[in-house]
Amino acid sequence: MGKYLNPGNDAFRQAVNDDIYVDKTMLISCMNKKIDKESSKYVCVNRPRRFGKSMAANMLAAYYSCGCNSEDIFAEYRISAVDSYRKYLNKYDVIHFDVQWCRGNVSSALETIPFIQEAVIGELCAVYPGTFAEKVRNLSDALASVHNATGRRFIIIIDEWDAIIRDEAEDEAAQRAYIDFLRSMFKGNLPSAYLSLVYLTGILPMKKLNTQSALNNFDEFTMLDAGELAPYVGFTEEEVKGLCQAYHRDFNDIKRWYDGYVLEGNLHVYNPRAVVSSITRGKLKSYWSMTGTYEAIVPFINMDFDGLKTDIIKMLSGESVYVSTKSYKNDMVRFKNKDDILTLLIHLGYLAYDENRHKAFIPNEEIRSEFVEATDENRWNELIEIQHKSEALLKATLNMDSDVVADMVEEAHSRYTSIIEYNDENALSCVISMAYYGALKYYYLPVREMPAGRGFADLVFLPKRECPEMPAMLIELKWDQTADSAIKQIKERKYTEALEVYDGDILLIGLNYSKKRTRHECVIEKVVK
Repeated sequence: MGKYLNPGNDAFRQAVNDDIYVDKTMLISCMNKKIDKESSKYVCVNRPRRFGKSMAANMLAAYYSCGCNSEDIFAEYRISAVDSYRKYLNKYDVIHFDVQWCRGNVSSALETIPFIQEAVIGELCAVYPGTFAEKVRNLSDALASVHNATGRRFIIIIDEWDAIIRDEAEDEAAQRAYIDFLRSMFKGNLPSAYLSLVYLTGILPMKKLNTQSALNNFDEFTMLDAGELAPYVGFTEEEVKGLCQAYHRDFNDIKRWYDGYVLEGNLHVYNPRAVVSSITRGKLKSYWSMTGTYEAIVPFINMDFDGLKTDIIKMLSGESVYVSTKSYKNDMVRFKNKDDILTLLIHLGYLAYDENRHKAFIPNEEIRSEFVEATDENRWNELIEIQHKSEALLKATLNMDSDVVADMVEEAHSRYTSIIEYNDENALSCVISMAYYGALKYYYLPVREMPAGRGFADLVFLPKRECPEMPAMLIELKWDQTADSAIKQIKERKYTEALEVYDGDILLIGLNYSKKRTRHECVIEKVVK
């Protein structure tokens, strides 16, 4: 058992022995199907911090490495029932290292690759003495020599593969040397012979930087397109429900705080670290800042690209914005437009992405709180104005002053015409979300088209658990009709049934906009419980 070659299973054993462990071993079955297949054996999985990348890498190392016996660890998990389970269990020479950890052991980024190669070649010499000359300094040559002499094939698992790309973005020499190293390891006839599987984990995709074009033999799985690996990106909704049931936590609270990342096939995934922290500590709050603070996004959201701040404000209000992900060059330095910033924030996990609609949005209350802190710290004038206006709107709403609410919504509708199509069918809903931005101190992000009774309520604002004195707000919108007809629809279709579990009062708010008169009208009624 070596440090990098044929590692043990201690890291994964500790993971399964933790207070909470969710079985993700079927990822192994996905990888088993790729072994020794030239078209699919190169895998790059990129996702944000705190989404279990290292756990997955440690799991694969524990399963494949011939440097340990892991049968007792995997016996009780789902992978043990798969036909290929025993065929590959602890059968391979595995090379496993963390680039970020290796970078921390040398004084400069340029020294990282020599450090990795020297360390792994040294262990290869100990395990396979005499298979290559001592003067060999290139890891690819060493692996090819071992394969030629013994027929052994390798599985390579690299954690934080993009650490140098991310953290040494200005050091072109280090990046060039690193990409040359990866290319020598994974491209060409020699690597094809000695590799059975390659599994890289990181945050940034690899294909769009010119220097990385040589690595286009990798299948990539990202937050933009998770593909078949979507169930292994984070905790699925069913897994979170099971944890909530086992630990007697309110699933709806956990969902509001930590749900929102939507991947392949409308699969909702949750940040594992946040869910585990909330369940074990019993507190609903942002755990994001414990490992990657809001300060990480401040330089990006303050970049002076036309429309970026407006898009951030819309997303803070609960709306989604269109984003083109094609121009982003997959680094932390070169940005051409706001779409590049939004795409980076998706990869970093600060935004979620709807692949079908090509829209970005703030996924949940946890991430929204990080954005709010970042924007508050920088005192955005645009946001300060919206904050003051929306606080007045909320006050008028709670006072059931329907005339003032109608006037203020009308003013907001006019104010936002530059960023929202005035007569678009979704425009008024977007206006309402932005106009009530200040209400989100007390309410969760508004629920659009909430299933309720015999239909869908247009907008529902649910108070946060820490604000039980606030009423829920159920808003129905009409065009060229009447506000009274909106209230009538709420009652006839029994929309309030969706809020039966809510103990507080409910405000029914009917809003109508007349395109001919460009006037708004409002009716507010209270349901007292």
